[in-house]
Amino acid sequence: MNEARPPLAQEAVNQPAETISPEAKRILASAALAIFASNLFIRAVDPVIPQIAEDLALDTGTVALLSTAFALPYALVQPVLGALADTLGKARLMKAALAISAVAGLVGGLAPNFSVLLGARILSGMVAGGIFPIALALAGDLVPVARRQVAIGRLLAAAMFGNLLGSPFAGMVGDAIGWRGVFGLVTFVALVAFLAVMFGFRTGAPEARSRFDPAAVMAGFRTIIRNPLARVCFPAVLIEGIAVFGIFPYVAALLSARGEERAAIAGLVIAGFGIGGIIYSFAVSMLLGQFGERRLMLGGGAMLAASLLIVGLGMFWPVEFLAFALLGLGFYSLHGVIQIYATELAPRSRGLAMALHSSFFFLGQAIGPIAYRVGFAGLGVSATTLVAAATLALTSIACAIFLHRAPAADGTT
Repeated sequence: MNEARPPLAQEAVNQPAETISPEAKRILASAALAIFASNLFIRAVDPVIPQIAEDLALDTGTVALLSTAFALPYALVQPVLGALADTLGKARLMKAALAISAVAGLVGGLAPNFSVLLGARILSGMVAGGIFPIALALAGDLVPVARRQVAIGRLLAAAMFGNLLGSPFAGMVGDAIGWRGVFGLVTFVALVAFLAVMFGFRTGAPEARSRFDPAAVMAGFRTIIRNPLARVCFPAVLIEGIAVFGIFPYVAALLSARGEERAAIAGLVIAGFGIGGIIYSFAVSMLLGQFGERRLMLGGGAMLAASLLIVGLGMFWPVEFLAFALLGLGFYSLHGVIQIYATELAPRSRGLAMALHSSFFFLGQAIGPIAYRVGFAGLGVSATTLVAAATLALTSIACAIFLHRAPAADGTT
């Protein structure tokens, strides 16, 4: 595919292939803070749902819809945001998304009733898609492919820290000053990230911008879909979302069935996944150099399968904590490589490609809890986790077989 490289990447092009320019490093550091702020909000509401329910005189089942109100719009709006990023500019879209996130957080904190709070949460989910996937697209523009997985690993670390700290910080703030304080915290962090992005992007090479053209968007969409690698990347992340993240809502219930009632322990077990992701983010350069993409994907699939099988055995919670750490390491070992290929599906429509990638992934996360619920009811815990483990192992094998780069003129790939 002989598409022109986006102008924002020009400074990176002028650098040696093995380096990342100082300008690109500063932009990506700012983008990492934006990712942290966005991911902090994803889990920040969960610990204070009972407080919200009590304050607004609602049942917790109704208030729990706040989680769905964030995730579903996140998935559905991705293609639109990706197209806007490619036409109006990725940096401009990220700035707007952060500003709107701060406003939505403020509205949520001041909400007089549940309807306003739900609307604020929906708005937050919609604009969150203009942060993480767009940051990945920026990495694709700015970083040579030889160094891109390391750069994306750092962005993933920011996401993992946000996920890890979101629930504990929200719980502490909620205990100290109430659930509205949690929204205040989110608003403050979003504002800090907005200022960091304004500063970090201030001297970046300008992006080419154009008016929003539906015909151009459809042309970009066709380019992506016609790429045979898209028919591997998108189904793979959909399966990851279902098989990996579908089990998360049931961790506390599975532990409770074995006599471990403490919510803090369930939170600690789930935090193991984030720890595994952080280990990956710091070890990715070594792992990639030692094993290469193909074996990294196969190893990731093996770790995913093994960890789910351990969870299905229902062992003592410290063992389950280690299983979730292995789950996180395995997930990012596979997912990180898939993301590299997703950034190369259509360089001129990279924002749209990453948005579609994220959309499939979050749709998988929406389907996952339903799939596990049906599996637990019909097959039992052990059999369901066995099916999920086998599915992930087969997915990693398929990725290792079909995800590869065409040889260059000099015979390299």
